[in-house]
Amino acid sequence: MTGKKNTQNGSANLIRIFWVFFVASLIAVAVFFFGLANGWFGDMPGFEELENPDTNLASEIYSDDGVVLGTFHIENRSNIHFNELPPDLVNALLAIEDIRFTEHSGIDFKALGRVAWGVLTGNRKGGGSTLTQQLAKNLFPRDENLNVPQLVLRKFKEWVTASRLERNYSKEEIMAMYLNTVPFGSQAFGIKSAALTFFGKSPDELRLEEAALMAGVVNAPTWYSPVRNPERALLRRNLVLKKMAEYGFISQEVCDSVSSIPLDMSNFGLLDHNSGSATYFREFLRAELKAWAASHTKADGKPYDIYKDGLKIYTTINARMQQYAEEAVREHLGGELQPAFFKHWKNQPHAPFVFPPEDIKNEVDKIMDQAMRRSERYRYLKRAGASADSIALSFRTPIRMRVFSWKGPVDTIMTPMDSIRYYKFYLQSSLMSVDVKSGQVRAYVGGIDYRYFKYDHATQARRQVGSTFKPFLYTLAMQEGEYTPCYKVPNISYSVQLWDGTFWEPKNSSDERIGQEVTLKWALANSNNWISAYLIKRFPPESVIQMARKMGVVSPIDPVPAIALGTPEITLSEMVGAMNTFSNQGVFIKPYFLTRIEDKHGNLIERFVPEQSEALDEVTAFKMIQLMKGVVESGTGVRLRSKYDLRNPIAGKTGTTQNQSDGWFMGLTPQLTTGVWTGAEDRSVHFRTIKLGQGANMALPIWAIYMQKIYNDPVLNFPKDDFESPSTDVFLDFNCVESDTPGTTQESLQNDDDF
Repeated sequence: MTGKKNTQNGSANLIRIFWVFFVASLIAVAVFFFGLANGWFGDMPGFEELENPDTNLASEIYSDDGVVLGTFHIENRSNIHFNELPPDLVNALLAIEDIRFTEHSGIDFKALGRVAWGVLTGNRKGGGSTLTQQLAKNLFPRDENLNVPQLVLRKFKEWVTASRLERNYSKEEIMAMYLNTVPFGSQAFGIKSAALTFFGKSPDELRLEEAALMAGVVNAPTWYSPVRNPERALLRRNLVLKKMAEYGFISQEVCDSVSSIPLDMSNFGLLDHNSGSATYFREFLRAELKAWAASHTKADGKPYDIYKDGLKIYTTINARMQQYAEEAVREHLGGELQPAFFKHWKNQPHAPFVFPPEDIKNEVDKIMDQAMRRSERYRYLKRAGASADSIALSFRTPIRMRVFSWKGPVDTIMTPMDSIRYYKFYLQSSLMSVDVKSGQVRAYVGGIDYRYFKYDHATQARRQVGSTFKPFLYTLAMQEGEYTPCYKVPNISYSVQLWDGTFWEPKNSSDERIGQEVTLKWALANSNNWISAYLIKRFPPESVIQMARKMGVVSPIDPVPAIALGTPEITLSEMVGAMNTFSNQGVFIKPYFLTRIEDKHGNLIERFVPEQSEALDEVTAFKMIQLMKGVVESGTGVRLRSKYDLRNPIAGKTGTTQNQSDGWFMGLTPQLTTGVWTGAEDRSVHFRTIKLGQGANMALPIWAIYMQKIYNDPVLNFPKDDFESPSTDVFLDFNCVESDTPGTTQESLQNDDDF
């Protein structure tokens, strides 16, 4: 009896001990999680941090037609809302990562049980983390150097964070936050950047097979990379499709059909500063915005960071016009001009440099040495403490490299010095196009390929402008009232006395109509240097410079008579702004690039307006339009009509500098003012004949191709109206008599202006 009683007492004690242990365990677990939530075991993210996680959010650059041109980023991450996600992507993610996402509250205990059983039996069938837990991990990444106890503690913290997320956000918001934070590889963070990187499209444009691939990649972005490991990526994508069919998101027939589609990475492209559209413009904008950010502060008093704050930067660039501008440069330089330049210099000693024979070796050596010293390789070796001899040896040692060509990058072996000489052969070009009335820059090309040629020839480079400067001189003449486009001047040589008693007497590149009276319209159309000398005798250089300043030119200009022929060195952007004054009825508008900047929540930070001023009266501007129309009707720009069949109203001016180092064309239409420059990096590199090196051959074709594409685009729907007439009763018929405007000769087709 006593034994039975003792047994009963022992059982009761065991039960009490069990319940005490069980309750104590529950209390301990509750206290543990309470302590986690309240920071007893280290800081936990608060609700404010959950709403505003400390992620590096890329600033997005938008065109005026809503296209993302690129980003400024440390991590290429951009956010979207749930309603921008395609259903196929959401379903694919649920099927492969968390099918009970809509049922659990952040922690899937069934999945955890499956993981525990897998550990015990060695038969693992997937992980136990929910999308919400993965989001918590993405928002607040783990330290890579944690030990095992710290890792366990960190895992519990993620559980608490996941529970907080579930209490404070809807499932749709959590899904969107997850897809905004997850890395996809190839420098893409978040689905918006990933869709653009891998497929060149926005998330809502993803097809089923593309959505399945994106859902499969997130598990292991490098392992399943469709670029590095396409076979694994294809198997993973098809597994996602199989799971989607298994859970009823798609039919088995659809699964089988889509699984047979091969991977298509033809639109893959890393979203870095070297690639994509408007690369030179984006780099120009980077410098502008860094200066802007330094002088603008957020609510917390800190300056904006264009790499982390997720700004929305709205530009004036039109994506379609930008594309056409880049295509025009590529088609003319890559398809015609550069091949002609290679042929022109084939088998020529010391190519492509032009110097007097007695100086050429020394001059070429100087150029090559200067180019070497400006290279990144030289600066790197210099910083590393390399001696002059070892640096020289490095530049003479062949290495593997990838170099630019118009047919695509070429992998080759050459010495760094040979690569410098190789690049000296390439002609560069720049284009800027602005809206006449607003001054907004619609297209911006600073060079032929930013990956290989970093120097921006649109806003950085000052080059001699040649006869494109003559309109400033003619403007002064038109403004005085004595002269009109039909005013006649004897076509004879004129000389101008200089301050030292000597005389400046320019030459002409053509002997057409020598000794006859010619109109100013004919003179400008044919870029006659004698008539420019005639005008500079009557209007001193200081007055011409003052006129150029009123029209927006800020580059230094020496007050010498030779400016009448275009000796000043001016940027393309200045020239485009100045020429636009004529189309805009005498009102100068400084070309501008930004319309507004918003923060990551869409709140307006700043709106931008252009600088403008009245530079000319509208009658003078109209006279200049009529003068510059002559360039296209019967002068050096006539091939716009004869070769490119552009029949709409066009005013323009070609320009060619000494030795054909620079070729220019400034083209004006009632809607757009567009300037093009073409030349080599070194002014000693150029064509040796005026026929090939004139602006009408180097720059004008790019303008023509660009405008053809614009006028043929039904989306842009550019009108072909004529320029506006001034609101005045003054007689403005400037169609000069036929005898003063002879038909174009073969010579005028071949010979542009020259010093």
